[in-house]
Amino acid sequence: MGKVKIIVICALFVLLASTGWQIGACELANYELQDELKDLASLNSARIGLAVPKSDDDLREAVIGKAREHNIKLNPSQVTVRRSGSSEAPVVYLAVDYKARIALPGYTLTIRFKPTGGSRQ
Repeated sequence: MGKVKIIVICALFVLLASTGWQIGACELANYELQDELKDLASLNSARIGLAVPKSDDDLREAVIGKAREHNIKLNPSQVTVRRSGSSEAPVVYLAVDYKARIALPGYTLTIRFKPTGGSRQ
C-alpha cells in the first residue's frame, strides 16, 4: 500500500511539473513576443532615416517571423496593424490574437493570448 501511494504522488508531481513547465514556456514566449511587438511598432529605424517605412503587409510578415522565432505559429489574419498620425511621425499599433495548447494526458488545455505593441490611437 505504501509503494502505491508513493508512485501515485510521484506521478502527480511529474504531471504538475510538466504542466507548469509548458504553461511557463507559453507565458515566456508570449512575453517575448509582446516585447518584439513594441520594438516593431516603434519604427525607430524609419524615424531616424535608416530604413524606409514599412507597409502594413511588411509589418504583418515581420510579426509572423518574430513569432516563429518563439515557436508561435500565426496566420496573417491573426495580426492587426493600425496606423495613425502623420506620415512624418506615424503611430503604429500591432496586436496579435492566438491560442497556445498545453498537452496533458487525456486532455488539452488551451490558453488565449493577446499581446500588443504601440499606441492604441
